[in-house]
Amino acid sequence: MAEITAALVKELREKTGAGMMDCKKALAETEGDMEGAVDWLRKKGLAAAAKKSGRVAAEGLVGVATNGLVGAAVELNAETDFVARNDAFQNAVSTVTTLALDSNGDLETLKGVAYPGTGRTVGEELTHLVATIGENMNLRRVAKLEVKDGIVASYVHSALVPGLGKIGVLVALESTGDKAKLADLGKQIAMHIAAARPEALDIADVDPTALDRERAVLSEQAAASGKPANIIEKMVEGRVRKYYEEVVLLEQLYVIDGETKIRKVVENAAKDVGAPVALTGFVRFTLGEGIEKEATDFAAEVASMAR
Repeated sequence: MAEITAALVKELREKTGAGMMDCKKALAETEGDMEGAVDWLRKKGLAAAAKKSGRVAAEGLVGVATNGLVGAAVELNAETDFVARNDAFQNAVSTVTTLALDSNGDLETLKGVAYPGTGRTVGEELTHLVATIGENMNLRRVAKLEVKDGIVASYVHSALVPGLGKIGVLVALESTGDKAKLADLGKQIAMHIAAARPEALDIADVDPTALDRERAVLSEQAAASGKPANIIEKMVEGRVRKYYEEVVLLEQLYVIDGETKIRKVVENAAKDVGAPVALTGFVRFTLGEGIEKEATDFAAEVASMAR
């Protein structure tokens, strides 16, 4: 058997664009035969997947799943919205989301979990799906919420199918009270989160860098008024409180009644549920947020091709 050297692996990687470990395995399977290794990778769909890996994937689906005390959310991206309507893709998102319920919330760990009925891991199954469907895909993120006693509720805005859509929300409520009533409350708060886009659960959770930046802007705006320093300080603090009401979930006004803070909604729920309620966490995934999409000028592209 030929020695599988680092140089040989590097050469195969450059030829196919496949991952280093996949190249090493291909060479081992073909006893160091370069052309045979290329064919092996092609048959496995790994070479085809690698060629697509540089293309922007900002479409796809967000999946959410809950099981009593546990909830999970994942985002699986593809290149086009058309793929989001593909049954195989939808089944993959649903399966991976369900697997995430038993994960530790770590993305790389989830990729290494066995994918049911295939003999492949989640990561390998997605590579196989890339080759099958013909678009680059990316398992971008995963989150998990868990409570000791209570419920994790979920909501998907404009769900394509149950549990799958473009905005997915999880809400963790700790309480010994009535679970059915807790679930109703959780669903309502999850709908609020989908609409209001909070960035933090409580004031203490606000990103200090974002807060400092906001204070700097507010201070400059207040200083432009020409008022005394003590008045400016009060103006800034008032505007900071307003900032908290915009980005902190517990400080936001409940979109359903437009007048009660979420903190008070949770506190008031104790009477209906039969025990104190604590909102301990939330997750909000919006499909493609933060991904820089390539802007294309179709007319210019056609003109360029004509030239």
